Parts: sequence; structure tokens; C-alpha cells
Amino acid sequence: MVRSNHIEQTDPKVHAAVRDERRRQEESLGLIASENHVSEAVLEAQGSVLTNKYAEGYPGSRYYGGCEHVDTVEQLAIDRAKELFNAAHANVQPHSGTQANMGVYFAVLDPGDRILSLDLTHGGHLSHGHDVNFSGQFYEVEQYGVEPNNGRIDYDSLANHATEFDPDIIVSGSSAYPREFDYERIHEIAADVGAYHLADIAHVTGLIAAGIHTNPVGDADFVTASTHKTIRAGRGGLILTTEEFSEQINKAIFPGSQGGPLMHNIAGKAVGFKEALTPEFTEYAEQVVANAETLATTFSERGLSLVSGGTDKHYVLVDLRDSHPDVTGSDAEECLHTVGITVNKNTVPGETRSPFTTSGIRVGTPSLTTRGFTQSEMETVGNAIVDVIEHSEDRDVLEDVSTLVDRLCEKYPIYD
Repeated sequence: MVRSNHIEQTDPKVHAAVRDERRRQEESLGLIASENHVSEAVLEAQGSVLTNKYAEGYPGSRYYGGCEHVDTVEQLAIDRAKELFNAAHANVQPHSGTQANMGVYFAVLDPGDRILSLDLTHGGHLSHGHDVNFSGQFYEVEQYGVEPNNGRIDYDSLANHATEFDPDIIVSGSSAYPREFDYERIHEIAADVGAYHLADIAHVTGLIAAGIHTNPVGDADFVTASTHKTIRAGRGGLILTTEEFSEQINKAIFPGSQGGPLMHNIAGKAVGFKEALTPEFTEYAEQVVANAETLATTFSERGLSLVSGGTDKHYVLVDLRDSHPDVTGSDAEECLHTVGITVNKNTVPGETRSPFTTSGIRVGTPSLTTRGFTQSEMETVGNAIVDVIEHSEDRDVLEDVSTLVDRLCEKYPIYD
């Protein structure tokens, strides 16, 4: 991986923080669903001299000279993204999934237009229209939710909502909805009311690239993605669309909402996409889902309530209110952190607590699967999580789990 001896000489404080963060990652179990560990090749690409190059514009049409080599890199990223997702057009310049969503909105919506999206507390995302985000400030937003009896989307109810609200765009996608979306049905609903359909696949990008999760390309007008969650291509965003909308999307990203692209990040995307085209990546993605299913089974057998009863994806959403009503999501997150297990507190459907407190936790498998964990290790980790939640004041239990974490981290290093 990229070494930091030059950082140490120039800025010891930053060097120490980087060193400590590497140690934290190596010596703890990361179960945050939106995180992963990229390969050393991706690290090298993102830490390369491409960070020095300005390249406003697109391959073959730049506003700066000297772009012949970054053109090669960006075109590789574009071509590989199109191959991975069977897409006619790919824009690899967004700095994040949120900026990818911004690009779509800016391409086809006017201020005051209407967005219909999944409620944040039901698993949606800030960039789908929350009032603290630009998307909720520029546009009129209504949100659909999951059914209280089963934690799943009722598509007939969504169709009725769309008819009543008459949105300009319907967003499918989530940050904490554990089930697959019916992209085809949502596209039909959007077509019936004359709306665009944006499928935000930020969390399931890698599962779709591997062919084990439904691909919305062809069933959505626009597909946006993150490149650092279930796909290990470094931090960034991606937009996929048809040739019909390609020019609008490109203009909405540059010059519409971004300046010079981060060419070192695009290089990381190119390398990560190449890795995702291999059979080994398909095996990895299959293991990610198998590991999440094992977590779901383990938690259920230990008495934890899961939103929707399980998962189709790479994470489970635990609702602590039934099994441990006095334990908040932040309580669980903090206690697990003390033994070297990292999860994130998360809102759940029907949430009554603050987003800084929450009633649930989200537990994901991409990072540990990258380290080599399979079902047997995930069962062990799942039981350890429940042990900590149930015995957060028992020092012996916490010490035993901490020892277990140390042993697993030593057995499954991230970088040799």
C-alpha cells in the first residue's frame, strides 16, 4: 500500500493520524454497511500523481492541455462502468453518490418540481429530499414508507401516492431498507404519472455489478451509485443513463455542479471496476450476501427484531425496541466500540428518538467479507454483538468479546 514516510517528515501530526487510523481498521471489526477496504492497487491509484492534473471537461474535450493520459484513465473507467452495468452512458466524475443525485436533479428538474422518495426513517437517504439537504430545499418532496406490519414497501400504496402527488421524479433506493426494490414496478408507476425514475443503487452497486442483485439499468431513466460500499473502487459517485440523457447529465455535472474532476479518484474507480469484472469479485459479492443472511439468522435466533424480518442485501437493520427497549442505538454503538466492533446507530420505521440517539443499529458485511470472513465467522461475530448488547455492564463478557475481536483481526488482516 502507499507508504507515509514523506508525510511523517513533513507533517508528523497528520502522519500519526493516518497511522492510528490504519491501526484502528486493522485492530477492529468494521460492520458499517457503507464502508469497505479497497485493494492496494486502488490505494496506489488514488494516491498517484493524477492528483496534480486539472482536467475540466470530458475525454477528448478538455479545457486544459496535457490531458492525454488522464483521458485514457477516465475512458477506461467509463468503458468498464458501462460493461459492468450494461449501460449506454456512464459519467464517472461525481465526487459522491449525493453529487450524482444532484447531477440528475439538475439535469431534468427545475426548482420547485416534485420528488417522491422513501422516507429517511424508513431507510431513505438525505439526498432524496430531506429538508436539511439541498434536495429538500430546492424541490417539493413527499415520501413513501414501509408497511408497519412487515417493514416492506407496498407498491400499490406507492402507486396511489404517486397518482395523488403527481411527482416529476420518483426515487427508488435507500441507505437502510434491507430488501430489494422492484425497479420494474416503480418504473411503471413513474411512467403512469409522467415522472422520471431515478434508481439510487449506492449501497448495492457491487451486488449489481456482480449480477446477484437486480440491475435497474433499463428499468430506470437514471441510475446513480457510490463506488466505495459494496464495490471497492474508492470513494466517489457514478451516473448511468441512456444516450437520450447523456448530454444533459454531462452538462449537469460539468459545468453545472462541479469543476475539475478528481482524476486520482477516477483512476481508483477504473482500477476497482476492472477488479469487479473478475470472477473473484462475483464470489466476493455472493459471500457478502451469505454473510448478511447469517447475521440475520443469528440475530433472530438470539431474539433481536429485524426490520422486514431479514435481508436481501449486505446489511441488517436491528430494531432494539422490542428486545431491549432501554437500549438506544447510540448505546449499542458506543458499547460495541469499546470492544472493537464498529456499527452505526440508525433510525428505524416509526422512529421516536433523535437521529443522534435512534432505536436501531445497522450492521453490514462488506468490510469483513473483504477480510475473508465467511458464515462461520459471521455467526461468531453476530453472537458476540448480542452478548455485548445484553451484558453491556458485565466486564467479563466485554473482556471475552474484546479478546475474540483481537484474535479474529490477527487471523484476517486487511493489508499484509
